[in-house]
Amino acid sequence: MKQQIDEHLHAVEQLKDSIPLLEGICSRIIHCFKSGGKLYVLGNGGSAADAQHIAAELVGRFKIDRRALPAIALTTDSSNLTAIGNDFGGEFIFSRQVEALVTANDLVWALSVSGTSPNIIAAVKAAKKKGSAVIGFTSIGGDALAEFCDECFRAIHTSSDRVQEVHELAYHLICERIEFEYSHPS
Repeated sequence: MKQQIDEHLHAVEQLKDSIPLLEGICSRIIHCFKSGGKLYVLGNGGSAADAQHIAAELVGRFKIDRRALPAIALTTDSSNLTAIGNDFGGEFIFSRQVEALVTANDLVWALSVSGTSPNIIAAVKAAKKKGSAVIGFTSIGGDALAEFCDECFRAIHTSSDRVQEVHELAYHLICERIEFEYSHPS
C-alpha cells in the first residue's frame, strides 16, 4: 500500500506541470458556454462514471451556487447505448450520439485511460467532422486519442487507477475554475 500511495503522490505532483494546459481547457469550455454551446462528455467504465461526474458538477454545482451550465454525459442513456450497440456495434455507441447532437459550437470531452478505445476514437472523429473542438483526458500512452484533440491532458502514468485518480483531481480543478468564472462574471 505504501508503494501505491507513493505512486499516487508522484503522479499527482506531476499535475502541477500541466496547470497551463488545464487553464487552456478551462478557457475553451468557458468560451463554449459563453458562445451558447454545450459540453458533451464521454468515456467507458470508470471514465463513464467520470463523464457523469463532470456533467453533474457543471449542471448542478461544485462548491458554490451559480447558474446551471449545459453539460451532458453521453454515457447515461441506456436505451441509446444498448440500441446503438445492438444495431451498429459497440464501436458506435458514442459516435452516433455525437452525429445526432453535437454542433460546431459545442465541445466534446473524451476520457480514455488507454487512449485507444475504438468507440472513443470513433466519437472524437465524428466530433471533428461536425466541426466541434475536442478535449481529451488520457494517459502517457494515449497517442491515438491525442491525435484528434485540440487540447489533451495526459496523466503521467499507465496504471488505470493512478491515471483515473489524477484525472479526477484535474477535472475537479477545471470544474472549480469554471464555477468561479460563473459566480464572478467578468
